[in-house]
Amino acid sequence: MLKENIKERCLFGTDGVRDLANQGMMTPEMALRLGRAYIRYLVESGIPRPRIVVGRDTRKSGMMLESALSSGMASAGAEVLLLGVIPTPGVSFAIQNLAAEGGAVISASHNPAEYNGIKFLDGQGFKLSDNAEITIEDIFGDSFTDEWRPGGASIGGIRRIPNMLENYAKRIASLSEYGENLPPSMVFDCAHGAAASVMPILLKEIGASFSLIGAESNGLNINESVGVMYIEHLVKNVINNKYSVGVAYDGDADRVLMVDSLGRIIDGDIMLWVLGRWLAAKGGLGSGVVATVMSNRVLEEKLAEDGIQLFRCPVGDRYVLEKMKESEACLGGEQSGHIVVFPYTNTGDGLFTTFLFLKACNALDENIDTLADRFKPYPQQLKNIKLAAGITVEREFIQNATAEAELRLEGRGRVLIRNSGTEPLLRLFVEAADEELMKKTMLYLMDIFRVYAKE
Repeated sequence: MLKENIKERCLFGTDGVRDLANQGMMTPEMALRLGRAYIRYLVESGIPRPRIVVGRDTRKSGMMLESALSSGMASAGAEVLLLGVIPTPGVSFAIQNLAAEGGAVISASHNPAEYNGIKFLDGQGFKLSDNAEITIEDIFGDSFTDEWRPGGASIGGIRRIPNMLENYAKRIASLSEYGENLPPSMVFDCAHGAAASVMPILLKEIGASFSLIGAESNGLNINESVGVMYIEHLVKNVINNKYSVGVAYDGDADRVLMVDSLGRIIDGDIMLWVLGRWLAAKGGLGSGVVATVMSNRVLEEKLAEDGIQLFRCPVGDRYVLEKMKESEACLGGEQSGHIVVFPYTNTGDGLFTTFLFLKACNALDENIDTLADRFKPYPQQLKNIKLAAGITVEREFIQNATAEAELRLEGRGRVLIRNSGTEPLLRLFVEAADEELMKKTMLYLMDIFRVYAKE
């Protein structure tokens, strides 16, 4: 019987385990051990011979880690089904499509090509809970795990699964009703990542002929000056080529940001505002909308105008999902572009969100070019402080700094300070009704945390 854990995770961050590829936790040796620990966790949960699907993004280190992770899982008795390059939500879909008991994604999402990561999914395609990841960490650190080796017929197997990209593309097309009434011209920035593998198939499936950029992956250029992390690249492309709409994804395509024809960014908050109203009108919203503490206050105010409740949760799409289940909401997401819509998706799906958002705009008779004008956000600023190796800022110091900064805001804003769960960064966030007050508060925070910065 697995015990409930109350301690904090060490290896897992907000989106799996990440590190520089071929260093630290992302060496083949560590990936193999992590795969064995995950399977032993499933076996101890009552699944004696689990079927696991594995997908990856376009990083050069992906095949190396895929081989090691899959070998570790097969060594522990799992049947491993390799999907190749596919978006994270495609792995979630494949778990259900193939009746698997779990899944693994080899990706570092929006991080540069020199990084990689591993995240695990459960038998429904959801990301694992904090408690499950803590249990896997305990197994990972148990020396007995290395001695626990099934033999003979109990050894697992590894095989490749063809056509899953096509099946995933057909699923998105069917959910979005094959992209009816799309804008006249669109451009998609695939970030040289997993979206590049499926977008040509999807566009053919919906019968559309739109432009692709960031779709020439070479293993070393994922997220390099393209995608959601470099949205200015898409803005320039839309304006210069007079596209109606631009769409950008991250490396594993679970996030999406959009750009209107005037070059204004349509972020996750605006998407939640539109989708929330549309689902409410259809009777499919549930209790309300879930957003993280990073979402702008104007989202809460705009939804309230239509009688829609907003529930807040910590940063991370896993926490969005948990809050959605807890509050019985059917829509949730992050300002950064992770959007989940029950019952259609069990994880953020940038491609599905794209076409569902466009469908909602059409149904509500929304002019996409007016959304940014009508959604006037409170001024926000997000700064990252790169931390020295092995440094994590103490919780008490963060709490004291937050309290002092909020005093300076005099009740006219919010402050959020947190250690990144995916990179050696301290993230500082300030939102205020007054832009000058916001900037002064951020300068104060940058100054007091400077002592932790990497030189």
